[in-house]
Amino acid sequence: MSKVLEGIRVLDFGRYIAGPFCASLLSDMGAEVIRIEKVQGSEDRFLSPVSDAGDGALFMQMGRNKLGMTLNPMKPEGREIVRKLVASADVVVANLPPDTLQAMGLDYESLKAVKPDIILTMISAFGTGGPYSNRVGFDGLGQAMSGAMYMSGTPDQPVKSYAPFIDFGTASLSAVGTMAALLERQKTGRGQVVEASLFNTALTMMNGTLIEQAMIAPDRVATLNRSQTSGPADTYRTRDGWVLVQSVGGPLFERWVELMGEPHWLEDPRFKDDISRGNNGEVISERLAAWCAERTSAEVLETMEKARIPAGPVMSPQQVLDDPHVAARQMFEKLSYPGADKPAPVMKTPFSLSATPPSVERRAPTLGEHTDQIMASLGYDAAQIDELRGKRVI
Repeated sequence: MSKVLEGIRVLDFGRYIAGPFCASLLSDMGAEVIRIEKVQGSEDRFLSPVSDAGDGALFMQMGRNKLGMTLNPMKPEGREIVRKLVASADVVVANLPPDTLQAMGLDYESLKAVKPDIILTMISAFGTGGPYSNRVGFDGLGQAMSGAMYMSGTPDQPVKSYAPFIDFGTASLSAVGTMAALLERQKTGRGQVVEASLFNTALTMMNGTLIEQAMIAPDRVATLNRSQTSGPADTYRTRDGWVLVQSVGGPLFERWVELMGEPHWLEDPRFKDDISRGNNGEVISERLAAWCAERTSAEVLETMEKARIPAGPVMSPQQVLDDPHVAARQMFEKLSYPGADKPAPVMKTPFSLSATPPSVERRAPTLGEHTDQIMASLGYDAAQIDELRGKRVI
């Protein structure tokens, strides 16, 4: 079955998540993606090692479906290889500061000189044009500098999310922008720059809170997991674990009141609408916490499901892997990897297309696994490849 991006070649100069996962999504949709990393292996390859060679868990996810080559674009011979790669490509993905892109010959003007219709998907921490443009940064900075971290945890202890949601959000938005640029090029023959940043994504995700602050200045502070704009919405300890209950809107609150058998909640003006329930959420959470403490997690969840109130268990990573819904939907593709004792459960593409479905088909490449193959496709013979390898260009 054909895929949407068959025939499109993408050069992935990304690192860690924002750039590489953007390229991963494009590869799932059929693009040929060449992951280009340092000769000795880029740092993100070795994060959370799970194989004998030290290849990491994150790379198992980011590298799926990709060809892998090593290259030093800072050497003259490396710059020539970059030019040949660009001439053969449709998209370049790079999450690097603008000055680093220029030093590597990956800025848009340099790319366009080689391939006029090239698309550059450029991802950085803070975007171009401001005083932070050339700062480096990871997901955590987006969380810290957008208000997200301030509104998590407690007033005494801001908390960063363990999951790097700013990185993954930026990658996803970058993939949308890249697809739009490919569609525009199909119509006009014109390439362009797709620019995304961690800060843009973080501010997008926090925009509602920022709008509220700008317009009515409530000066909110963190309240751990308790919602400030609805209720009951919080995490609750049960006799054998934790659950999250999330009620938003009058109908769900009415179901909760019926479940509790306490109609007085509906008569109290403190709980007349979502924002009032959020403002007085501590009172609601105390009542539901007492109710949950008398029951097991299974009992709480079963009762909530019967009442059609959204609730779920707080699960450990192992419990997620063992979850029956995950198994029934076959949400992970199990990919064997050289030097690893077990296959990596790589999450499949998080969306589907009924006519041209994306898919995760191949494991991540070992270091430089396809370098010779790619170099040969660019016109280099075996002797030239050996010479370049001896010079540590590839």
